[in-house]
Amino acid sequence: MSQIDFRLLQSAIVLADELNFSRAASRLHLTQPGLTKQIQDLESQLGVILFERSSQGVELTEPGRVFIEHAKLAVFHLERAVHLTRAAAKGAEVVVNFGSSPYIDPYIVSTVLSVRLPLFPTMRVHTHSHFSHELMRQVSSGELDIAIVAAGEENSRLNFLELERHPLFALMKTEHDAARKRSACLEDFDDRVWVLFGKHVHPTMHDLILSRAELLGVKPSEIHYFTTAEEAAYLVAKHEGIAFLNRTSAWRVARNGLTMRPLDEPTLAVKTTLITRAEDRTRLTSEYVRSAKRKLERKSDGDQQRLPLAV
Repeated sequence: MSQIDFRLLQSAIVLADELNFSRAASRLHLTQPGLTKQIQDLESQLGVILFERSSQGVELTEPGRVFIEHAKLAVFHLERAVHLTRAAAKGAEVVVNFGSSPYIDPYIVSTVLSVRLPLFPTMRVHTHSHFSHELMRQVSSGELDIAIVAAGEENSRLNFLELERHPLFALMKTEHDAARKRSACLEDFDDRVWVLFGKHVHPTMHDLILSRAELLGVKPSEIHYFTTAEEAAYLVAKHEGIAFLNRTSAWRVARNGLTMRPLDEPTLAVKTTLITRAEDRTRLTSEYVRSAKRKLERKSDGDQQRLPLAV
């Protein structure tokens, strides 16, 4: 069998994540017909059907599930080879590649970035920003040394150090009945318009919210998706809906007739986690993580101001 184009692997992996040609094409910066053609070419080369198309959407076939599982490993190892090779070419230059999600509390990010190591006086930190699931991939592949993510899934290739845990917050109009309570629950928002993180932003939290709602027998009347907190606030105001946000994002937009309340749903707690590669045992990374942990522990008792409820 001829070698498969790397771009076809990436397209299949993204489509398997989204199970929607339009969203997958957008992530890949392709037209939808262009993505369809790539998937058809890949299936033709393999001689099997990877995706079942129907009016209800896209589903992976069993051969498709097996292929995607191993395709992800192939892409992971290739990307890692590239980035580790580039790192080796830098020689003795001491650089920490650090990533964070835009949804992380800025206090935590600034504290971790303020780390200075006496053993590495020439250390420089290169910063990167992306959504949490992409940061996890970048740390796994060696693109990044350290990252701070929200609601990351467990991964055997990564070490996880939990830095903070707090409830998910509901953003709503001040006239909503739940705004008169100290905390809210999903049942308060049955048959209302919901505004959720796009799956490409927070796939774990997106699925947890919908799974928990299904378990409770709660259904939104319709769902809109957002990328930024400002988009969420606009959609809440326009549709008189409910947006689910992390604390920092909710506080930023809880004004002009909007308020926020913590969700009394322990299974929907938002975790802020520092991650490194499981096999990264270098002294630089170890010292950086230990120093960041000590800084956060020292300041958490008094220096960090906790956000009150917006009223």
